[in-house]
Amino acid sequence: MNRTTFIVYVDDAAHALPLLTSLAATFEATSPRWLLVACAPRVTHRASKWASHRTRENWRNQWADKLFSQLTPSLQTSNASVPADVTPLLARQPLPELLSELQQAYGQVQVVDARRPKREAPVQKPQSRWGPSGLIAGMGSLLAWMLEETLV
Repeated sequence: MNRTTFIVYVDDAAHALPLLTSLAATFEATSPRWLLVACAPRVTHRASKWASHRTRENWRNQWADKLFSQLTPSLQTSNASVPADVTPLLARQPLPELLSELQQAYGQVQVVDARRPKREAPVQKPQSRWGPSGLIAGMGSLLAWMLEETLV
């Protein structure tokens, strides 16, 4: 039986759940194989100074277990003749390397990126030609000119 294999990158259950629910309903008849790849948030430089490698790994594992427990039931539909196969994975390497390994192991796969989009950098307003210091200098020049005119 030729099963469709989906690699789904996730980092937030609330963001990914609607997409995964609709995908599971769409491909319910084919009983696809789901490879849920949890992309843990990066640990900040400051936090990594104080936490050991083992502590960080334990935190990543707990985070991934919580994420998988929230997402796995939405992919395992009970109506299908053959239940969907859900395999949870925690990304411990860059995603392109992990993708090539999974493609070698599972053959042709479809990749779904259900990660929450990163916030874009705020749009900076173009600086005005007359900033606060230019405005004050301009007003000072105007006052000096007016005083000069009145005294003459």
